[in-house]
Amino acid sequence: MQIQLDIHTHTLASAHAYSTILENARVAADRGLSLLAITDHAPCMDDSTHLLHFVNYDVLDRVVYGVEMLYGVELDIIDYSGSVSMAADMRQRMDICIASFHNIVFPPGSKAENTRAYLGAMEQSGVAIIGHPDDGRVPVDYEALIREAKRVGILIELNNSSLKPGHFRVGARENTKTYLALCERYGVPVAIGSDAHFATAVGNLNLALELLEEIQFPAELVINTDPAALKQILEHRR
Repeated sequence: MQIQLDIHTHTLASAHAYSTILENARVAADRGLSLLAITDHAPCMDDSTHLLHFVNYDVLDRVVYGVEMLYGVELDIIDYSGSVSMAADMRQRMDICIASFHNIVFPPGSKAENTRAYLGAMEQSGVAIIGHPDDGRVPVDYEALIREAKRVGILIELNNSSLKPGHFRVGARENTKTYLALCERYGVPVAIGSDAHFATAVGNLNLALELLEEIQFPAELVINTDPAALKQILEHRR
């Protein structure tokens, strides 16, 4: 499988991350990626940056070290109806929007409440990827999640960081296997993200790739091999 892109990385603008856009892009180039998404946390997270950081994306180069750049945001899901932490007009300015549950921003509820929140987030304009829905602390009805992803044409993230031994997300490996099986059943593409918070992790998707090989997941459902297919989904979700 020839990986060409990483859809989920953070920079110093997410203050609990430690690298710059240039440093991330340099590693992406060294690893042979053709496309890299910068997806810093939205201002709703306590240590994230000001909204002006996202407003000012148009000053940035679209190609850095030969790597095409997408500048976007990792949104927080902020209520059980699926509202997200950036207004619709700002989401339209982003190249890519991931919507994720972060317990530090909004406490998870019951499985039914969390599922309703995820499904509501899928209805928000611009949201193209549901981020790391693998944390056992945020129980979710995976059947409902994946069926709705198929209906609305949204991507589900396979988060490489979640698969690290000892990671704080609970039961991530088994939960990931559960929803990947459903993605295969319903034909829902997945997007692998490094969730890099330091440059050396950019494009390092090895744990995710090992899991895909273990379960013999269809390569044609992995969006990271096809930048054009990713862009088509991003445009559809606008």
